[in-house]
This record gives sequence, C-alpha cells and structure tokens, in this order.
Amino acid sequence: MHLFFSPTRDELEWAAGATDGDEHLLALLLMLKSYQRMGCFPALEDVPEQVVEFVRRQVELPEGTLPVYRAERTAKHHRGLVRKRVGVAYDQAEARRIAEQAIRKEAAAKNRPADLINIALEKVVEAGLELPGFSTFDKMCLEDPHRGERLDLRGHPRPHEPPSAHRAAAAAGGARRGRHDAVQPAEEARQGAELVALQEPDPAHGVAGRPR
Repeated sequence: MHLFFSPTRDELEWAAGATDGDEHLLALLLMLKSYQRMGCFPALEDVPEQVVEFVRRQVELPEGTLPVYRAERTAKHHRGLVRKRVGVAYDQAEARRIAEQAIRKEAAAKNRPADLINIALEKVVEAGLELPGFSTFDKMCLEDPHRGERLDLRGHPRPHEPPSAHRAAAAAGGARRGRHDAVQPAEEARQGAELVALQEPDPAHGVAGRPR
C-alpha cells in the first residue's frame, strides 16, 4: 500500500484544490491512486477498507471520514479530473475495438488467454485510453463478438459447453485487476470453467450418477 497508494504532496495539493470537503477529498485521492494502479475506476464501495483507512491516515483526515459522493455528477467530474491528470481519454468503444483487433491478430500465434490479454492491455494503454473492465478482455478470448459463438483461441468453433461453465469463467474473470496482475486470474478462470464442465452432471442421471 505504501508503494501504490501513498499520495504525494503534489497529488494532495491538487486534490485539495479540486474538492470542497473531506469526503470528496478522500474519494478523489482513492480514484486517482486506484486508476494509477489498475488503469480503470473501481466503485468506491469495492475499494478495500484497509486501503481507504490507509489513504485517510496518510493525508491526516479525521477518523471516520468515508469516500462518499452525494451526487453522480460530482463523481463524473472527478473521474474527468483524474483522466486529465494521468493523460488518458475515455472512449470505451475505441478501447474495445483496439483490444479485439489485437486479440484476433495474435490468436493465430498464441494459445494462452493470459498472453492475449496482456497484449490487448498494452495496445489500449499505448493508445492513451482508459481500460475497459477486465471481464471485457476475458470475454473477447472466449467469444466471437459478432456472432456470439464460442471459439477456441484460433478462431474455430468450440464444442458446446454447459452454461454453468460459461458463468463460472465469467465470474472468475470479472474481478478488476492491475494491468499486469490481470494475467493469472484469466488462466484460473479458464481452468475453473473446465473443472465445472467436467463436473456437470448428466441430465439423464440423478445425483452421483444414479438413474432418475
């Protein structure tokens, strides 16, 4: 936390000049430090309490101060301030297009979702765009975005997989991660989906394989 979430003096002065109260100051600093770490904005309620308390103590705000926005327009304004400070633009459609193009180009030579996701992340960052949610990258590795057909990593249709396996993969890959820390969860999501698929019971049998 000291490495990634300690606000600098300059960051504190910037945030203090853009806010009108302790709650908004803490919220803006959390959005800034989270974006610097992950490349996207988490919901404030998803920021771990330990991180909230650490940043609060670092800038010496009163005990019990919480990062709260009473109006969505204020939160939107602060996201714009953070983007301007770190030098990125918000264009999710273009970010998805770049990521999809990178994944499809590299899928002919690479067969690990983690490798494809890392390449897509780099391309979006190079373009100066805010990253989409991690689940977007995970889904691009699993589905044809035009037909919704499940594909293998070389673009060929996969055998049918049970819906529960698909949900397991999406849930495991949906957590937002840091740019490079996102790699391992992608592999775990794939393995988890395979495990669920193997354990899916035959509809013609009951529990433990007994005939219904």
